Amino acid sequence: MSGIENIAVIGAGFMGHGIAQIFAVKGHSVALMDLKEEFLSAAIQNIRSNLTFMADKGIGKREDIDPVIKKIRTTVELKDAVAGAHFVVEAVPENLELKQQIFKDLDSSCPRETILATNTSVISITEIAQRARIRERIVGTHFWNPPYLIPLVEVVKGKDTAVWAMDATFDLLKVLGKHPVRVNLDVPGFVCNRLQHALWREAISIVERGIADASTVDECIKFGFGLRLPILGPLENADMVGTDLTLAIHDYILRHLENSPEPSPLLRKLVEQGDLGFKTGRGFQEWSPEDAEKSRKQLQEYLLRVTKK
Repeated sequence: MSGIENIAVIGAGFMGHGIAQIFAVKGHSVALMDLKEEFLSAAIQNIRSNLTFMADKGIGKREDIDPVIKKIRTTVELKDAVAGAHFVVEAVPENLELKQQIFKDLDSSCPRETILATNTSVISITEIAQRARIRERIVGTHFWNPPYLIPLVEVVKGKDTAVWAMDATFDLLKVLGKHPVRVNLDVPGFVCNRLQHALWREAISIVERGIADASTVDECIKFGFGLRLPILGPLENADMVGTDLTLAIHDYILRHLENSPEPSPLLRKLVEQGDLGFKTGRGFQEWSPEDAEKSRKQLQEYLLRVTKK
C-alpha cells in the first residue's frame, strides 16, 4: 500500500510475532513491542523457526531468513515502537480493559493519519476504541492462527471507523498476499468465529447427548462435508442444491439443533476437573504427547501444502 511502510506490532506472543513476520517478509520495517526482553527474544526465535521450516518445505529460501529478521527491531517501550509508524497492529491477550488502555495510549502517541488496528478475534471494535479520541482510524484486523500460513483476515468496521481506514487496511493486506474480507457490522465474533463456534456448539451437544463420541463427530466433519468446504462454502452449497430444498430441510431440522446461549455443561465439567485438552493430555478425547504433536504437525503440513498452491 502506497504510503504505508513502517509497521508497529504491539504484543509479541501467540499471534504478534507471526503478524510481524508477515510484514517483514514483504519488506516492511517492523517495530515489535512487548513488556519484557525475554518475550521479544522468544518471538524472534519463533520467527526464525517459522521461516526455516517454511524454507525447508519450499516456501522462501534459507538465505532470505536473516534479511527478514533484520527488518524487525524490538523494544519494550510503546512510544518507541510507534515512532514513525504508519500502521499499528495490537496483538495482546483478549482483555477489553487492557486493549482499551493500549488504544488510548496509541491514540495520544500517533499522528492522526496513522491507522490503529486490533487483532481481537471476538471483542467489539467499538468498545476497544471507546477511550480514544480519534476513533475513525481504529479498525479490526482479525488474523487467523498461524497468521503467516492462513490467508484470511477479517477487516472489521467499528461504529466510528472511517471508510478511508477500511479501504487502506484492505488494500495493504492484499499487497501482503493475504485474503482480506470486509465485515461491515461490529458484532461479537464477527463472521468466522460466529460460524466456527456455532459448529462447535452443535458438535459438543452431540457428544453430551450421547448421539456419538468425540472422535466420531470429528470424523464426520473430516471425511464428510469438511472435504468440500475449501471449495464450496455453505451458501454456495445452498444455492447449488436449491434454496427450496434448503428451506425444506430447515423446516424439519432446525428445531432439533442445539440453541442454548450458554456454554455446554459438559465443557464446563471438563474445565473444572482440569481436562484441558492437549495441555493436560485429556479433553473430549485422550491425548498422549506424541498424539498431540502429531495433530499439530499434520495441521502445519496441511496449511503449508495449501499455501504453496
